[in-house]
Amino acid sequence: MSPSKKTAKKPAARKLATREEAATAVLETVPPSPTPVRAEPPARSQQQEGRYVYGIIESRAPVQFGKSSIGGVSEDVYTVHYADIAAVVSRSPVFIFDPTRDNALAHEHVIETVMKNYTIIPMAFGIVFRTDDDIREVLKSIYSSLKDVLKQMSGKLEFGLKVTWDRDRIIEELKREHDEIHRFHQELTRKHLQSTYFARMQLGRMIDKALAELAANYVRDIYDGLRAVCVASRDNKPIGDKMIMNAAFLIQKDREKEFDNAVNKVATKFGDRLNFKYTGPWPPYNFVNIRLKLERGGAG
Repeated sequence: MSPSKKTAKKPAARKLATREEAATAVLETVPPSPTPVRAEPPARSQQQEGRYVYGIIESRAPVQFGKSSIGGVSEDVYTVHYADIAAVVSRSPVFIFDPTRDNALAHEHVIETVMKNYTIIPMAFGIVFRTDDDIREVLKSIYSSLKDVLKQMSGKLEFGLKVTWDRDRIIEELKREHDEIHRFHQELTRKHLQSTYFARMQLGRMIDKALAELAANYVRDIYDGLRAVCVASRDNKPIGDKMIMNAAFLIQKDREKEFDNAVNKVATKFGDRLNFKYTGPWPPYNFVNIRLKLERGGAG
């Protein structure tokens, strides 16, 4: 997978994503659990062996994908088959995996290895089954759905795009350049009303509304500039008050360069007003809902 960190404020040169970014991308797939997370695995003598599942591929023949260190133990990564589909797994104890950075990176490393030669339906972090036969039963039960998703995702990659701005700078610009806000701010200054609660509340509401409208316009322009070079997109919730866009894009593998160029073109349009960062390629975490059905079949 070799995820790349691409900074598009200037023409983007590919850089390796940090290990923290790779771990974060995996841990964002962790489903909420009502069961407390166990920080350490049980003693080896008390462990019940299970199968940690990384994802689903299309293959009739057994495949080996090297080693995984999930849970801090080196184990072979292999395939468990039903017909012409297979789960990519490694042996592991049956327990709730602590979503640590090391475990997330071990998960991501296997996904990266598989993606070099296969389309993979990625599983969320921490999915463990008790036996190979349990996995085969689940593959059998949702076989047609898995085949359909594998067909839809064939030859496609996911990229993440986060866009931020200097919120304080934008607010100061609004006070100077937005007619209504500028007039109201001048009136408050002239009448020395800055410290009154209601005046501050009214100005704050005006600024929040203007920020939301401005951000929506920017995001719409960005999507318009990228729509022609992606198969699909998903808008995720922005993180913090400086981020105005947190999106995932599904891209045809052979159009990756076009996507790079399109992101750079859009970034150039906004200059230093917005900061663009996009990462990838990733497996289609944001575009595969079938993983939730497989999770429900897992050992509990």
